[in-house]
Amino acid sequence: MLTLFLTWGVMMMLCGSLWYVLGVRKRRPREPPLENGILPYFGYALQFGANPLKFLRERQKKHGPTFTCQLAGKYVHFLTDPFSYHAVLQQGRHLDWKKFHFATSAKAFGHGSIDPNDGFTTENMQQTFTRTLQGNALTFLSEAMMENLHYVMVEPSAEKMNSNDWVTDKLYEFCCRVMFESGFLTLFGTEFNTHHDKVLSSNQQAQRARILRVLENFKEFDQIFPALVAGLPIHLFKNAYSAREKLAEALLHENLKKRENISELISLRMYLNDTLSTFDDMEKAKTHLAVLWASQANTIPATFWTSFYLIRNPSAMKAATEEAHRVLENAGEKICSSRKPISLNRKQLDDMPILDSIIKEALRLSSASMTVRVAKENFTLQLGSDSYNIRKDDIIALYPQLLHFDPEIYPDPMTFKFDRYLGENGEEKTFYRNGRKLKYYYMPFGTGLAKCPGRLFAINEIKQFLTLLLFYFEVELIDKNVKCPSLDQSRAGLGVLQPTNDIDFKYRLKLP
Repeated sequence: MLTLFLTWGVMMMLCGSLWYVLGVRKRRPREPPLENGILPYFGYALQFGANPLKFLRERQKKHGPTFTCQLAGKYVHFLTDPFSYHAVLQQGRHLDWKKFHFATSAKAFGHGSIDPNDGFTTENMQQTFTRTLQGNALTFLSEAMMENLHYVMVEPSAEKMNSNDWVTDKLYEFCCRVMFESGFLTLFGTEFNTHHDKVLSSNQQAQRARILRVLENFKEFDQIFPALVAGLPIHLFKNAYSAREKLAEALLHENLKKRENISELISLRMYLNDTLSTFDDMEKAKTHLAVLWASQANTIPATFWTSFYLIRNPSAMKAATEEAHRVLENAGEKICSSRKPISLNRKQLDDMPILDSIIKEALRLSSASMTVRVAKENFTLQLGSDSYNIRKDDIIALYPQLLHFDPEIYPDPMTFKFDRYLGENGEEKTFYRNGRKLKYYYMPFGTGLAKCPGRLFAINEIKQFLTLLLFYFEVELIDKNVKCPSLDQSRAGLGVLQPTNDIDFKYRLKLP
């Protein structure tokens, strides 16, 4: 989709004479090496969008660890040395992390600016998310997710499957259905008069059907999300625009008030939207859509990759199964014919270092996030013995996949090693580059003030999913020698990349 956008944009640009309108930037003294690219305005956006890792490695080899490229009208300074990351993240006085994120959210989801400086709201978004996704709030959120995962994942299977029956499915689709419905119920609650009874009531079936329709709209909208971030108007995508509006309608306050057990995150945001913003009803709903997207767009592929690598690796499966059973036995849980819900508290979820390492390794191999800062003013960036002049409104970007795939940090970096992050005696493992200890070596959730506030909940969700999968089901890949799917590069910079193709697998209930 990003390629479609860029191709369309190039055609439009070639029809004009913007060489003369826009000019070509020239490198000034003490600025990083500069590449404008061949195309006016778009510069190297096509090449970067096609394969960011390859593009950055080539420029790194040519220019060294710091260089500037023109991408779609923006001048982006890439810093590829992980030892320089700290210098960037400490530049709060000169660099703004909110401007890019707020502008992207408004552009993609269609709400007004959520930057308090623009006058539409006085809500401090970061404080809201920290308050409702960490600490005690995380405990309640994780408990609700565990209950909903059992309701979505285990109960329907226990009712429909005989003990010896294998069910064949697509792994990504399975993860998508289970995590979306469970996550949606956890954040946005259940419809009134709908309860998690053992036998699905007609109300429950109707609710499930409605959530699955929401999921279909979510997929339609999410498919063109990279194009929206790149700047293409959503009105060019009729189906996606319709899907976004339907998603927002489902999240109107008048509809959310018909639900119970809504999370503190959403109930607080409803209150703050009503009291601290001038948004109309649809804009308020679209801020909730932003939360829905943030909670699902990376968690779903992260769950797929973790599940795929786990099922594919017998050693990882054995170690994870033993760990899950140890934690569950210590909690007094065991499989019984009634398939009663199991419960794990935060302490028990934290006591799973093997699952932690498996999830980290899967995210290392599949994430392609980008940490972005915008210069508030002209300033000089000091990087060790080097210094560079940065112009106002320029972008400084870190692309962590470079360090995630660095063989000096991670030997044999393209191979999944489930115990890669397991230190001796349970302590955090230390990573080095050129003999120097690294502070930043694992960054799928970003870092600094812009670090994803929902990362702890996301890890808990995946752990809970895997624990239920290992506890209640036998799972196998249909083709035990299946090739690992490629990463969908169209979503590079947005987080965890989706697979380019799905994987066939089968599962059946374990006997009590």
